Amino acid sequence: MKKLFVFMPAILLCTVIAAHAAQINKVAAVVNGQVITMMDLQKIAVPNIARARLVPNKPSDAEAIDQVLRKTLDMMIMDILIVQDAKRLKVSIASSDVDKQIERMMQAHNMTKAQFEEQLAKDKMPLAELRKSIEKNLLRQKIMGLEVSRRVIVSQEEIKAYYESHKDSLFNRDNLHMALLVYPPKAKAGELAAQIKNGSLSFEEAVRKYSIASNKDKGGDMGPVKWDKLNPEWEGRLTKMKPGDVTEIFVLNNFKAQVRLFRPGGGVVNLLTLEEATPQIDAILRQPKAMERLEEYSAQLRNKAIIDIRL
Repeated sequence: MKKLFVFMPAILLCTVIAAHAAQINKVAAVVNGQVITMMDLQKIAVPNIARARLVPNKPSDAEAIDQVLRKTLDMMIMDILIVQDAKRLKVSIASSDVDKQIERMMQAHNMTKAQFEEQLAKDKMPLAELRKSIEKNLLRQKIMGLEVSRRVIVSQEEIKAYYESHKDSLFNRDNLHMALLVYPPKAKAGELAAQIKNGSLSFEEAVRKYSIASNKDKGGDMGPVKWDKLNPEWEGRLTKMKPGDVTEIFVLNNFKAQVRLFRPGGGVVNLLTLEEATPQIDAILRQPKAMERLEEYSAQLRNKAIIDIRL
C-alpha cells in the first residue's frame, strides 16, 4: 500500500532534540504573543533534515541544519501571521471542507475509510493532526485568493499584445505532465544540470541516479499538470515552458530541484487561437503581478506584527 505521508522515524526526532538539548525548552520565536518553541520548530523541520540526509550530531552538517531550522521557522511565522489575519478578515474553513479534502485523498489512493485510517496509524499521524494540517492549508489558500489573486488584474489589451508577440509558441497544454528532480544536498547540482542541458545525461537517468524525491522510480513523473490548481510560483515556472523543456535549478523546500514538462508518448504540438490561448496568457501575465502582490502582502503582515526571533 502506497504511503500517504512522509513519516520520519522517532529516533531521528530524538537525535535532533538531543543535539539541541540545552535549548529544547527555549522559545524559538514569539509572533504577536504566540510562542513557537524549539520543540515545535524541530518537529516540523525533522522531515526536511532527514530528506537532506543531514546528521544532527555531525559537526560538518551543523550549518546546513541551522539553515533548515531558520527557513522552517520563517515558514511557521508566516503561517501564524496568515491565521491571525484570517481572524481579522473573518475567514474560516468549515469542517465539511476538511472532510471533502480527506475524501479526495482517499479516492486518489483508492482507499476505503478503514484502509486510510490504518495507513494513518502506520504513519503515526493522528487524524486530528491531519485535519488541523489540512485546515491550515485550505485557510492559506483562501487568504491568498482574497489578498493576492483577486487583487491582480490582467487587461484584455495586455492579453492581445502578448498573443501577437508569442502566438508561434502558444500550444495546447492538455495532458502535459511534470517530472521532478530533487537533488541531495551534497550533489553537484550545477554540473548535473549542465549535463542534462547538453544532452549527455537524460533527465530520467538523472532522476533515477540522484533524486531524493519519492517518485524517482517513475522518472520523476508527478502526473498531469493541473493548471487551474497551480500557485503563482508554479504558474510562473511552468506556463512559459514547452514540452521537453527543463527548468534551471530552483530551490524547493530547502533543496535544489529541476522540473521537466512533457507529454507522455509525444504527439503534435497544436498552436492556439487568441480565444483558446487567453486563459494561458492570463496565467502567464498574472504570475509576476501575483508574486509582487504576495511580497507586498507578506511584508504588510510582518511590518504590522511584533516578531521576536530567538533562534
